[in-house]
Amino acid sequence: MITVGSFDFPESVLLAYLYAGALSARGYAVRVLPDLGSRELVEPALMTGLIQLVPEYTGSALEFVSLGRVHATASVATTAGNLQRWMGTRGIIVARPAAAQDANAIVVTAATAARYRLRTVSDLITVAPSLVFGGPPECPERPYCLQGLRRVYGLRFRAFAGLDTGGTLTRQALEGGEISAALLFTTDPAIRGQHLVVLADNRGLQPAENVVPVLGRATAERYGTGLIAALNAVSARLSTPTLMALDAQVELDGLSPNVVAERWLRDQGLTSPGRGSRPPDQRLTRPGQGPS
Repeated sequence: MITVGSFDFPESVLLAYLYAGALSARGYAVRVLPDLGSRELVEPALMTGLIQLVPEYTGSALEFVSLGRVHATASVATTAGNLQRWMGTRGIIVARPAAAQDANAIVVTAATAARYRLRTVSDLITVAPSLVFGGPPECPERPYCLQGLRRVYGLRFRAFAGLDTGGTLTRQALEGGEISAALLFTTDPAIRGQHLVVLADNRGLQPAENVVPVLGRATAERYGTGLIAALNAVSARLSTPTLMALDAQVELDGLSPNVVAERWLRDQGLTSPGRGSRPPDQRLTRPGQGPS
């Protein structure tokens, strides 16, 4: 049985079902454990074999696995190559990165942008001391969240509100005025739907964040090249606009991630109904509760 784990935000759950569904269609026994928690919980579970596969993001994963010794850059190839080398030292195989990227975005409402004349993250420097910043609880310890905002932009906010990982709580707090700026994800369909303003990362804090499946070396060796080929087939078809459209079906239309994943895989010819394939086990075990 191949266990696919996800982080605790909707897009990660969706990606877990995409990769799991592709494997299931090729006859592999697969189960999905969604919403396991942050990277600090999920990656150790992968490295110790408690789970076998995780959909990751290249830049944030590299920063984590290298313990900050190697900083990811905007170069897709360099970041992916460095990730492959560092993951290899931990017994992890990196499959093909997708063209799809989902990075951190610093977001404000249109009213806040107009009031303070905000267009770039640098524009926050004079007003940050009077603003409350919201994001995932782990944001203060993350190099591409508050740590990076201080290091690269010199930003120090009046307060930080730990909410959720680019989710409903953060968006509601932003719209309700409880926070003035927030960390969301660039593929979040609510950014466009709620007319939020993404401040330009004019000093290049955020790295390449290509979606990529990572799996234990033991799993790859046990199941052979067909396993990697099935994962790569999904990545080859996954662009950023495609990912945004799939996210919208989950987050705006209210469809379940496994249903959205199943439909997309079928449309892409990556499942073969009637030929012995079966959907992945959809159990909802949650031992705990992204890119940041």
